[in-house]
Amino acid sequence: MPDPDPRFDSAIDIAPPPVDAEPSVNADFPWDAFDSTAYFEHNYSSLRADDEKIIDIVARFFQDNELRRLRPQAIDVGAGANLYPALMMLPFAAELTLCERAFSNRQWLEAEILQPHPSWWQFWSHMNVGREAYRPIKNPFDLLGRRARVTKGNIFSLPPGRYDLGTMFFVAESITNRESEFVRATRSFVNSLKPKAPFAAAFMRNSSGYRVGSSSFPACSVDEDDVRAALAPVAGGVTIQTVESKSLRDGYCGMMVATGFKKA
Repeated sequence: MPDPDPRFDSAIDIAPPPVDAEPSVNADFPWDAFDSTAYFEHNYSSLRADDEKIIDIVARFFQDNELRRLRPQAIDVGAGANLYPALMMLPFAAELTLCERAFSNRQWLEAEILQPHPSWWQFWSHMNVGREAYRPIKNPFDLLGRRARVTKGNIFSLPPGRYDLGTMFFVAESITNRESEFVRATRSFVNSLKPKAPFAAAFMRNSSGYRVGSSSFPACSVDEDDVRAALAPVAGGVTIQTVESKSLRDGYCGMMVATGFKKA
């Protein structure tokens, strides 16, 4: 695996837990101090090949499942400093809830929706290619500003059975190093959807932790079997695809994208 890009050594890097350390609970970490700007600059200031692949998987899944009518409510759980999951749901949802726990991320999202960084056009342009559902939207960021609302929320206490469509990108495995909390977070996301609602969730594969700005954050090392087991009681029609990624940072083995439907 290549060395991480030296431009980002002080922004985001691997943060391995101490040897023999007891797993830490999600509440142990300074989420309200999350450096949203550093995270965005490292991850989304330009469109990478791994995100192109994720877009291909998720946008195709949403379009192929004939979400022709606007579903009343969609949710992006743990939206963070990332707009592209919401953009992928934009053609299919009348209202988009960007649910986020961290105060810094909520501030970032509110400002970003009003004045998006130019790099998001790269993401939208890739969504647009060959996909009829996206093509009619000529000004996606104006539409996003009208349909999206940022809300404070905790993944462990989402209201059950409320949403018609959902995404969760790099959240459940990136907020704790306890397997039990990873499982509970994943199932809480799916349980927030209505029966038969489609969803897409992305996960870092075998991640061992990360640093944003001056703070270290946890990760639960998971693979395809772990994701499948977490989803099995609550989701059906699940497909898990691995996305190769070697340029983000050290300490992980690619990404995984799960698509499926909330069980009836």
